[in-house]
Amino acid sequence: MVPHLVPRQLVRLFRWQVACARGASVQPRTWAAASRIPSLLSPWGAMGTSRLVCRSSSSTSPCAPEVVLTQERYPVTRLPFSVVSEEDLEAFERIIPGRVVTDPEVLEASNVDWLRTVRGGSKVLLRPRTSQEVAHILRYCHERNLAVNPQGGNTGMVGGSVPVFDEIILSTAQMNQVISFHSVSGTLVCQAGCVLEELSRYVEERGFVMPLDLGAKGSCHIGGNVATNAGGLRFLRYGSLHGTVLGLEVVLADGTILNCLTSLRKDNTGYDLKQLFIGSEGTLGVITAVSIQCPPKPTAVNVAFLGCPGFAEVLQTFSSCRGLLGEILSAYEFMDAECMRLVTHHLCLTSPVQESPFYVLIETSGSRAEHDAEKLSDFLEQVLSSGLVTDGTVATDQMKLKALWALRERISEALSQDGYVYKYDLSLPAEGLYDLVPELRARLGSRAKHVVGYGHLGDGNLHLNVTSEAFSPLLLDALEPYVYEWTARQRGSVSAEHGLGFRKRGVLSYSKPPEALRLMQQLKALLDPQGILNPYKTLPAQA
Repeated sequence: MVPHLVPRQLVRLFRWQVACARGASVQPRTWAAASRIPSLLSPWGAMGTSRLVCRSSSSTSPCAPEVVLTQERYPVTRLPFSVVSEEDLEAFERIIPGRVVTDPEVLEASNVDWLRTVRGGSKVLLRPRTSQEVAHILRYCHERNLAVNPQGGNTGMVGGSVPVFDEIILSTAQMNQVISFHSVSGTLVCQAGCVLEELSRYVEERGFVMPLDLGAKGSCHIGGNVATNAGGLRFLRYGSLHGTVLGLEVVLADGTILNCLTSLRKDNTGYDLKQLFIGSEGTLGVITAVSIQCPPKPTAVNVAFLGCPGFAEVLQTFSSCRGLLGEILSAYEFMDAECMRLVTHHLCLTSPVQESPFYVLIETSGSRAEHDAEKLSDFLEQVLSSGLVTDGTVATDQMKLKALWALRERISEALSQDGYVYKYDLSLPAEGLYDLVPELRARLGSRAKHVVGYGHLGDGNLHLNVTSEAFSPLLLDALEPYVYEWTARQRGSVSAEHGLGFRKRGVLSYSKPPEALRLMQQLKALLDPQGILNPYKTLPAQA
């Protein structure tokens, strides 16, 4: 219930409310949680506590069904690459002694994507530690016509990080060293295999933050983030990696090391070659090191988790948010009621607000706590009194901030436990961002288990997800190309931040004209004439 007039002192009280799952992990693959969760809080409600302990089963547990081979599920033909021989294995062992893996049990995890929707049949995994080792490996593979699948943390959503057939897996996991950090400029230079969460801790200890944040930050590698041009939760504040990446070191298909690892903010000399590799998904070269600009760490952070009665109110709340919070607004995320039901059912999290059709998570980041608190209070007073928001809670300390973020960040994890997931990562005009979700619910009916929508409203990015008990060709036919045609009619993009990988490569034409596709294929042929780098990914198959 919302009073007609919200006194300012209640809004100030609202600012300091917290409702969180203590100890709830924000790691994308934490399958068990024990939570002590305060019950519903509102500015006019009472606080109580309850204990909930639950153990969720992992979709990657030993009893999980085996993933069907990609080559058996999808119509794809192996290209005429060589097959790895014993002589090849001996050559690799000379290049990286003790880091050539052929054990099938170890290879299993690297052959399957974390969503367990695609599976390759690679027989060898290589673990280089330096750019020179990567160069030696690629030079050898180029000469032998051996296909290579670069792999970081294997957290991708579109099958771009695992083999399709028997490509050699080139892992960057052991390329995990920080090369330098400049405390004045905030420039970080590191190897491509550094885990995003570890880099975040490293720069935060020095008064800075990474310009991107993802739900998979505990596993994903910075090189993979750059290769896929990952967006994430801080895009609204800091923009894309095309702007924050200052330089790259890349090994080309023939083993050439392209050293563009500059730390300069401004360099207007010739073509900006690094931009070719940001978002290229390992098809043009293997990123081995990254130079990235880190902004100063905010000293005052608030997270508000709000309930809204409809999507129109979500949009109006965003407009108010931008106008009243201005420069301190760092994230504006939304999720529908189905998402909340999934995270509460599968992950045992509890909603901190009363049940609502939509939920909004707002983060502010600034340098003066009192100033930010005042602006947030003004904003909350307006949206509460106008009825745009019906309930909410605010957190300021780190543990409670993480608990509120977990409700949004762990949606993908909850979906993976709900069954087979059909994922769509769409960029659409904000005013019609959610329209496709109810349309699909009506179109699919009982054929779908759940149809949910959530994402980065501030960026115009909808994560549309459909679940079913198991993979269904009939359901896939009902979804595709319908979703892509609908997106094209709105002049949207079929991939906002996940990339194209294997599963979306055939739909690039819905977002790019034929002339752009031709130029992309020419660039691929120029930099990788034999096509050995991450084949079957990103670009459509050529006749």
